[in-house]
Amino acid sequence: MPSSAPVPYSLRILETKLDPPAFVATQVPRTSISEEIAATAVKLVLVRAPAGFGKTTAMAQIRERMETQGIATAWLTLDRADNDLSRFLNCLAEAVQRLGVDEPINLAPFDAVAALTAHDSPFTLFLDDFEVVQEPAVLGLVREMVEHLPRRGQIVIGSRSLPDLGLGRLRARGQLIEIDTDRLRFSLEETSAFFGLRQTHSPRGIAQKPPQALPAELLLQLHRKTEGWVAAIWLASMALERHGIETGFIERFSGSDRAVADYLAEDVLAHQPREVRDFLLRTSILRQLDASVCQALNPRGDSVAILEQLAAANLFLTPVIGDAGGEVRAWRYHSLFADFLRAQLARDRPDELARLHLAASGWYESHGRPVPAIDHAIEGGDHPHALTLLDSYAEKFLEQGRMRLLARWFSAIPEHQLREHPLLQLIRLWATCFTHGPWDAMRLLEQSGCLDSPIPKVRVNAHTLIPLLLAMQDRHDEAYEAGRESLARLPTGLAFAEGVLLNAMAHILAVRGDQREAQRLLEAARRKQGNSTFNRMYTESLAGMFDLHEGRLRQATARLRMAVDSTHAVSYSHSHGNAWAGVLYAGAVYETNQLEQAEHLLNVYLPLARDVGLPDHMILSHVMRSRIAFHAGDIDAAFQALTELEYLGHHRQLPRVVAGAKLERAHVLGLQGNGPASRDELQRADDPELWQRERREQLPAHDLDYLALAQARWEIAFGDARAALGVLDAELHAAVASNRNRRALKLRVLRALALQRAGDLATATAEIGAVLQTASQEGFVRLILDEGPAVGTLVHRYASAAMQQETSDAAPAMRSDPILADYLQRLMQVLGPMPSPGDAEAPSGDAISEPLTRKEIRVLQLLAEGYSNNAMAEKLFVSDSTVRTHLRSINMKLDAKSRTQAVAIARKLGVIR
Repeated sequence: MPSSAPVPYSLRILETKLDPPAFVATQVPRTSISEEIAATAVKLVLVRAPAGFGKTTAMAQIRERMETQGIATAWLTLDRADNDLSRFLNCLAEAVQRLGVDEPINLAPFDAVAALTAHDSPFTLFLDDFEVVQEPAVLGLVREMVEHLPRRGQIVIGSRSLPDLGLGRLRARGQLIEIDTDRLRFSLEETSAFFGLRQTHSPRGIAQKPPQALPAELLLQLHRKTEGWVAAIWLASMALERHGIETGFIERFSGSDRAVADYLAEDVLAHQPREVRDFLLRTSILRQLDASVCQALNPRGDSVAILEQLAAANLFLTPVIGDAGGEVRAWRYHSLFADFLRAQLARDRPDELARLHLAASGWYESHGRPVPAIDHAIEGGDHPHALTLLDSYAEKFLEQGRMRLLARWFSAIPEHQLREHPLLQLIRLWATCFTHGPWDAMRLLEQSGCLDSPIPKVRVNAHTLIPLLLAMQDRHDEAYEAGRESLARLPTGLAFAEGVLLNAMAHILAVRGDQREAQRLLEAARRKQGNSTFNRMYTESLAGMFDLHEGRLRQATARLRMAVDSTHAVSYSHSHGNAWAGVLYAGAVYETNQLEQAEHLLNVYLPLARDVGLPDHMILSHVMRSRIAFHAGDIDAAFQALTELEYLGHHRQLPRVVAGAKLERAHVLGLQGNGPASRDELQRADDPELWQRERREQLPAHDLDYLALAQARWEIAFGDARAALGVLDAELHAAVASNRNRRALKLRVLRALALQRAGDLATATAEIGAVLQTASQEGFVRLILDEGPAVGTLVHRYASAAMQQETSDAAPAMRSDPILADYLQRLMQVLGPMPSPGDAEAPSGDAISEPLTRKEIRVLQLLAEGYSNNAMAEKLFVSDSTVRTHLRSINMKLDAKSRTQAVAIARKLGVIR
């Protein structure tokens, strides 16, 4: 029974997740599998097979092998609740710290993903039961971890299904080992070894007879029937220990799924003592077997004694042993047996099912754990009790921003029962809005009857939803009119709804250009926040967005970081907040050129933004992902992100989203030097009604990316640069007049490029110098660098002139402004050395000394388009070393000294476009 000073239950559950299965004497060593893993240096090992093939045992043995080699290991068994990103990050952080990774200094949040990527010592992280993970944000984080593992890091995943982790690319790079069903099947020798171990270590707790040696012919027959399926062999061995080998059991036994299920029912479960059988069925609804909760479901038995008896007999239990202030013991059922027990309970004792779930729910409720309490109430079909619990806790979860948890619960409760709880209907609408998007929420709102409810509080609060839903559907004019009516109805009696309404109207007014009134409503929203971490996030996100548009990047970044961290009390790597704050914060991080951190945030927040359907956030996140991929030389991924964005725009009938994808595709094509294709994309994006609306409104996604700016960019690169100057001057005047300082800075960058292209180098250098001095004060980087190599030439020219004191205005600025000097140095590091003036010069003669092969021309074309060596290797189905060999040959034939020069010469000779 529990000691006088028990370990906190939440800690005990975490311990069971972090400790691998205990060693069992009858385990057959999977030596060949362990040796193969130990001899390789791949990033990911995937152990994938259906239930009962020994995935967890194989992983545990791999771990033991790693430990004997001095490699640090950590184990994490996943469950369905780990689809909650906050919980997953919490558990991951605990696991990662067991690898010996240093904890943060000064109580800074522990970033588990960053800690793994920076860890120098060899390690292996094991993630078991991975098939339960379905949440895109969690999958994105794991994909990122695998992608950025250090040279001596490795992840081993056990799963029943194929996880969405970009396995194709890992396989092509030779960074994946797959241990599948065929590899996990017992060989005949392993089957024989298993029976030998069973004979040597026969359990005495429940086994009826000492085991007998199995003759070779019967062993071969059983192995053939089971086809090496570990679970079937194990169950057959248990039957033989009871019946003996002379009964003809092996001749009758089949290794099929149906036969195993029949055997479990007729031969194993039926022969257990009644007390044990009742315990097994009653506790089958639990994910983890802790003696205390088992006792609540099985009050007439001694749960501690039964658990120890089952564990000693190795009967269907996997013991998990940890140590936290004393020994902690817990168990879980073998997955195959757990599935069977739950089905058997539902079939044989349907009347007990609801009572058991209710008992579990009551136990968790009494221990202050509302989430499993509500889960069990719903799983047991006791929706009235679930609704009673939700009446107590739902508003708190709403204020915390736990929208996905709420949406999952509400989707499982029958509509007619939910209608008896009008306030819960409102909370359901909020949760639906922020998880499945405004269209689903609007449809539910219209069907719910809340808009015409006889309860004034319900009716008024339902109307506060409408402005937000309309704004999220990109219908800001309608949202403004609805919002004015809703503001006139305040107060509503529900602080959360009032806070969301004030925030939503602040955003709508900012879009309409009324910044003064927007700021006033934002201040009112702050006063309404109370305990609502969600509304705190919303308010700070909007304030950060206003700061960003007005050019205050440092303040915006600080606000947005706070907004992301406000959604939950525990913070790990700023990766658990709402998508609204998360995408904006990723944008601020991206702007400062922290591309890895921005990509990390996008892995979390882009899927959430996509699910919710926020137009600006979808555009911003996909464009960022495309640019990060382009910068890394993964051109295919860059275009794929834009194709996905365009599809989402068409699917949700959001023309602005479609146009945003086309604008960025035109930008990428322009950076590749493909002027005609870039112009075609701009023409396809030219929706007059849309861009007339953009000129009236201040839409976040189009602060820096809109048609007039994109057309000027194209003219600078491929058309009439002097004509572009006139457009840019007009746009710049309008941006300054409306205090859109970030847009003004971008327009001045383009103006400098136009002057450079027009041949006015002195004025262009002075213009870029003014831009750099302003940008250095706030740390803007990508706003400049995203314009491509041409801006790099300008920056180099200004820096060179400043350092050599060749211009009277630049040199004093450098001497008196250390911030600018440091900023320029960082820019130059990112840009790399400036191309030499002779880079575009072709070798002497009218032709290349030796013809290029077809493959070399293809490599040149990919090089010109921006592909990295790795990306070219994947696209050409060759190794990295083969690509490097082609590049050396190309440089030799073209008499080129760099990749840039090779492309320039090839274009001049007409070899490529």
